[in-house]
Amino acid sequence: MTKLVSVVVPVYNEKDNVVLLSQTLRDTFAVLPYRYNTIFVDDGSTDGTADVIRRLAAENKHVRYISFSRNFGHQAALKAGLDMADGDCVISMDGDMQHPPELIPVMLQKWEEGYDVVYTLRREDENLSYFKRTTSNAFYSMLNRLSDITIEKGAADFRLLNRNVVEVVRNFQESDLFFRGLVKWSGFKQLGIEYDPAKRNSGVSKYTFKKMMRFALQGITSFSTKPLYAAIYLGFVFSLLALLYIPYVLYSYWMGHVISGWASIIVTIAFFGGMQLMILGIIGLYLGKLFMQSKKRPIYIVKESNIS
Repeated sequence: MTKLVSVVVPVYNEKDNVVLLSQTLRDTFAVLPYRYNTIFVDDGSTDGTADVIRRLAAENKHVRYISFSRNFGHQAALKAGLDMADGDCVISMDGDMQHPPELIPVMLQKWEEGYDVVYTLRREDENLSYFKRTTSNAFYSMLNRLSDITIEKGAADFRLLNRNVVEVVRNFQESDLFFRGLVKWSGFKQLGIEYDPAKRNSGVSKYTFKKMMRFALQGITSFSTKPLYAAIYLGFVFSLLALLYIPYVLYSYWMGHVISGWASIIVTIAFFGGMQLMILGIIGLYLGKLFMQSKKRPIYIVKESNIS
């Protein structure tokens, strides 16, 4: 039987892009020897995106959809699509047309060559602002320094996963999902290919600076406890500085340059402040792990779907 390819597309307020993307995917697969379906995951859109997708599903048998009860975030929408996908391989891509569908045949070719994961690396866009390019590079540099995995600069959520990898990913129950790291962490035979991002067809980017910062912190904390260790080290530093401060206090006392009560207060505050930070870091190391595992809320809530 002809192999089935599922294309998962998380969307949020992309009503002007989903029709074009659906048509482009249909044209792409028309010349490929594969069956396919497209799973649009509406992440609580407020601009009528869900209605457009619903009409597409009624007109096109290849279109499926999942609609959330509210906005749960891009990574949760991606998880929902992977949970529902039934293809022999699953391709995830954004709905803003910046991930070129023309790259899909290349990804499928690499998949047929035996790769379980074919991920994409976005070439640096010179049209982006200096600030955005700098912060993006800083994010990947910091993530690789603070975690036990290595993610190449420009890694995107435009990737192909073999069925065995999808089954592994479906079992992840983390509340703070970071698929760029999770897929890399899972292992398997992986290959990265570069691409030039296309211009957004319509609308504006949904990743504000605040969301990008949150995404960065989410990625770092999902794969590293080093920030907590940093708090411990910082506590040791302050404690050491307090100890080194004692000779100066004694010198000031004997030379008569000390203000009454000042020395003892400063030394006490600095020493115990450092100790408290160190202890809080140790407690946070364990409490953070327990806290992330103890919450058993669903990652997303499906309001409507045409997938049985």
